[in-house]
Amino acid sequence: MNFWEYVSTRHQQLLTDAFQHASAVFQCMVAATLLGVLLGVLTYRSEWAGSLATTTTATILTVPSLAMIGLLIPIVGLGVAPTVVALTLYGLLPVVRNAIVGLRGVDPALVDAARGIGMSRVARLLRVELPIAWPPILTGIRVSTQMLMGIAAIAAYASGPGLGNEIFRGIGSLGSKNALNQVLAGTLGIIILALLFDAAYVLIGRLTIPRGIRA
Repeated sequence: MNFWEYVSTRHQQLLTDAFQHASAVFQCMVAATLLGVLLGVLTYRSEWAGSLATTTTATILTVPSLAMIGLLIPIVGLGVAPTVVALTLYGLLPVVRNAIVGLRGVDPALVDAARGIGMSRVARLLRVELPIAWPPILTGIRVSTQMLMGIAAIAAYASGPGLGNEIFRGIGSLGSKNALNQVLAGTLGIIILALLFDAAYVLIGRLTIPRGIRA
């Protein structure tokens, strides 16, 4: 059976795995974005706090994904839970770092002008600082998403969802007639999903970033 015949006969399962993979990455990126931007907002004014947030999230990223999921299994069990926790933690660094860089890059004159017209601290943050810092934050989200697409494949080790199951089945049956097809189908599926997500972020950027800032 060649690759295209394999895909044709297994397309329903592949689509299900692809949907689960995309859903897991999307949900974890939403959580990582909210946590990462919050950490950035809380720490960007202090050099020490910003460095601590960046170093801590960078340290998390150095833990091998297989080891991370393995360490989480005794705590949260098998399945979706270790996948969600691991992916959310891995997605933090680019978002936190870019949020801090973006917020620190806002022109102080704009903040002073907003303060001068009576804006509160929260209003300045939501209406001036975060919109100006959004382009680098979005870049961080794009980088995190591309990383998580690949890392999510390891979730199959903990009976998690996604295309990693296809890859692990192929690796586990090396020598069989469909082993290579399984690994290739899972790998290509992840690549396609990553490209689709990136295209979506480009569109979001065009819709949400004013042309002057984009330039």
